[in-house]
Amino acid sequence: MLNHHRYIVVEGPIGVGKTTLVKKLAQTFGSGLMLEKVDDNPFIAQFYKNPARYALSTQLSFLLQRAEQVQNFRQIDLFQNAHIADFLIDKDPLFAELTLTPDELKLYQDIYQRLTIDAPRPDLVIYLQAPVEVLQSRIAIRNRSYEKPITLDYLSKLSNAYTQFFHNYDEKTLLTVNTQSIDLINNDADYDALIDEINQVQSGRHYYNQSSFPY
Repeated sequence: MLNHHRYIVVEGPIGVGKTTLVKKLAQTFGSGLMLEKVDDNPFIAQFYKNPARYALSTQLSFLLQRAEQVQNFRQIDLFQNAHIADFLIDKDPLFAELTLTPDELKLYQDIYQRLTIDAPRPDLVIYLQAPVEVLQSRIAIRNRSYEKPITLDYLSKLSNAYTQFFHNYDEKTLLTVNTQSIDLINNDADYDALIDEINQVQSGRHYYNQSSFPY
């Protein structure tokens, strides 16, 4: 059960495994869940086929959805039930800056500023990393039809944007986890080691880079 972390967010680029990990952590800690509803976005499939045309509609759809979830989340008493989420709304502009034209970005930013006031701050953010080739492989394995058009170039730009975002992230506690050589879902030793790390982490920036291989 969680003790000093009442609100945890797991973040990272597409394919890194954040949602699967969040669900497993929630079971371990007996926590509530707040999950990104990617499949509910009516524009996501078109975006990956034609980013220029559908970037703004896709981004605004996600923003409105996430803002509503965060505002509902503010009503939750975290002392009664800890929660774990698979998205950080502060990161939302990252995608906008990557995909929108200057005029579209200004419109997005105006709406973002009006929707995200007083968003609850997580006690701990877990940032999952992996090389873009690993991300591409994991995306292929899960075989979602709308993700098939995702290119290595897009993944590389997205991964770099995440790296820059969390390099400048200075809110409370950040745990960066390199997932390249560990299996947090199917390897109990890897998962248990991460749980120990989560329970020990206090404030500040922390890095977790343990290999599951004995050499």
